[in-house]
Amino acid sequence: MTHVRPAAVAGMFYPGRARELQQQVRDLLAEAAATLAASRPLPKAIVAPHAGYVYSGPIAAKAYVRLAPLAGVVRRVVLIGPAHRVAVHGLAAPEVDAFETPLGRIPIDQEAISRPGWRCRVCGVGCAAPEEHALEVHLPFLQMVLGAFRLVPLLAGDASGEQVADVLERLWGGPETLIVISSDLSHYLEYAAAQRLDAATCRAVEALDGEAIDWEQACGRVPLIGLLTLARRRHLTVETLDLRNSGDTAGDRRRVVGYGAWMFCEPADGGAHIRSAEGAATAISSRGNEGGLLDRYAATLLQTAAASIEHGLSWGREMPVNAGSYPEELQALRASFVTLTSNGRLRGCIGSVEAYRPLIEDVACNGFAAAFHDNRFNRVEAGECPRLQLTVSVLDEPEQLHFASEDALLDQLRVGRDGLVIRCSDCRGVFLPQVWESLGDPGDFLRQLKTKAGLSADYWSDDFRAWRFGVDTFSSAELPPGALWS
Repeated sequence: MTHVRPAAVAGMFYPGRARELQQQVRDLLAEAAATLAASRPLPKAIVAPHAGYVYSGPIAAKAYVRLAPLAGVVRRVVLIGPAHRVAVHGLAAPEVDAFETPLGRIPIDQEAISRPGWRCRVCGVGCAAPEEHALEVHLPFLQMVLGAFRLVPLLAGDASGEQVADVLERLWGGPETLIVISSDLSHYLEYAAAQRLDAATCRAVEALDGEAIDWEQACGRVPLIGLLTLARRRHLTVETLDLRNSGDTAGDRRRVVGYGAWMFCEPADGGAHIRSAEGAATAISSRGNEGGLLDRYAATLLQTAAASIEHGLSWGREMPVNAGSYPEELQALRASFVTLTSNGRLRGCIGSVEAYRPLIEDVACNGFAAAFHDNRFNRVEAGECPRLQLTVSVLDEPEQLHFASEDALLDQLRVGRDGLVIRCSDCRGVFLPQVWESLGDPGDFLRQLKTKAGLSADYWSDDFRAWRFGVDTFSSAELPPGALWS
């Protein structure tokens, strides 16, 4: 039997209906993305507030929008916040199998929670703190930005910062693990007094000086000190993303609550796993796309397709993607195909010929469809994932070919380079350029494509139409081990 911690503050701290919640989070992320500077490093950890979205949502979104490129990369989120409702000795982990929000269930990483050897005792909270909001309010943001992941939710009580740092160290992992610290700042001061105290807290965070943060400065002081302690050891850099209070968003300035958002990044070599994945995929692009804009996001595209497949295994639908939180190149309307192979044999291939949605959304949808809706194959099962290789092909705009005969059409095909779309009446077929590897003769290529479209191999008509296109192709075969599947 699955034990689920239901949403406790849905309808109070954030909308209780999925559609309204999705829209509010999208709007908050889009507003944050409008001020997002390009070419920032990817965070290993963030600090974000946990009040009602109308108050702290705009500040939290400044941190969460930075995570968009990590969709499909992050498989585990370690989320630590203060215990407001129950007394906790050390750290408390819920004795449940999943947390639930209006956007669906998030499975708990039981192996991580039960890991032995921590200096800080992690005790169970049988009811998962039923009224606690400090962890829950972060989950819809994480679901919208990251898609599928496993959660390590911990409430901090009378632990020391050093003990929290020890827990974080043991859960640090690689690019698959994200650390989220939940904390508001000053409480119920007059606006100007809150600004002064929160500014002092911000200086302490930027200096990685947890001991300079007193109890009245942050309700999440304990987990925050733990992160700052470890950040100092690991030589992380910190960037302040936002510092405001409820008087700036939706509250009375006579009595405000402070909010801050920060991101912590590993040293230049700390993100080598992700960057090497990007570089490896770059090396196998089928064309030298000018400037390599897509090459920079090769791993992101591949990992988004994989994450959408894993999301489909858990929830039966493709992973939702907030395109507005991604770089402009991935927001552009582009068509793509996602191809799955297993042991060198085709396992699924679905794609779009016409560009009608943002590329990152198209890849997520086609990854899910290739795994579960290619009628030539059975649905992908969870045990298959480690054996699957993924290829994402991003299509150029198709160029219509003009010809009076089949020979004239064949003369225009560039062997090994062109994908081809054919259409006649209600029949349509598509071959990607990769098909040339098995059908190197243009005549065979066209005859097989006709058959795929439901036409006879020797079919010809004056109504026959054809378009050729190029692709940028990125394969997971060149990614480092463990970069794709959790």
